[in-house]
Amino acid sequence: MKFWMTCVAAISVLTLGACANMSPEGRTVAGAAGGAAAGLLTAEVFDASDEWRLISALGGAAAGTVVAQNTQNGNCAYARGDGTYYTAPCR
Repeated sequence: MKFWMTCVAAISVLTLGACANMSPEGRTVAGAAGGAAAGLLTAEVFDASDEWRLISALGGAAAGTVVAQNTQNGNCAYARGDGTYYTAPCR
């Protein structure tokens, strides 16, 4: 299991540079696919049932899509410390 997770991490790091010249639609698809893979791997690590694997993959895809779309406009979310967040240009 650790071997596969190491392989996925290595591939993810190598492909991050390729996202710089992607179209917004391509970045969204890549974010959704990467998020789904991360969610599925997380469920696999915890030896989750098939239902939780599906839920984890869908949740990861949703999170990956949001992150990909957020990078399109150059804004990041920052915590205020009181449980709320604000958006501002990424540092």
